[in-house]
Amino acid sequence: MASIFTKIINREVPANIVAESDEFISFLDINPLIEGHCLVVPKVEIDYIYNLDDDLLARLNVFAKKVAKGIEKSVACERIGVTVIGLEVPHAHIHLIPINSMNDMNFSRMKLKPERDELVAIACKISENISL
Repeated sequence: MASIFTKIINREVPANIVAESDEFISFLDINPLIEGHCLVVPKVEIDYIYNLDDDLLARLNVFAKKVAKGIEKSVACERIGVTVIGLEVPHAHIHLIPINSMNDMNFSRMKLKPERDELVAIACKISENISL
């Protein structure tokens, strides 16, 4: 059965996409830790990030870097935190999280529940600031 990320890639499930290439897609996390929290996903459905072949993993990280730079230009933050957890969805992905403190990456804290128009606005802003 296709993962939720594959369904997003196939446009079967809506998402606030900020960047896309032939191999990768990035979209806002629907339950972000902080405004601008994005996921970066390879289009090939492989469960575990370290099961990606070396070249694909390298290209995924370069794509993620471009998205991170776009987030930095769009959201007030000190840095972009990066995490790979990989337990919640069986499809390799990277979390890019704007941070100003270590607590901003605490996944046990309450998630934001932004309105649809807020998600659309920040996705558009980030997308405009990404150079692929």
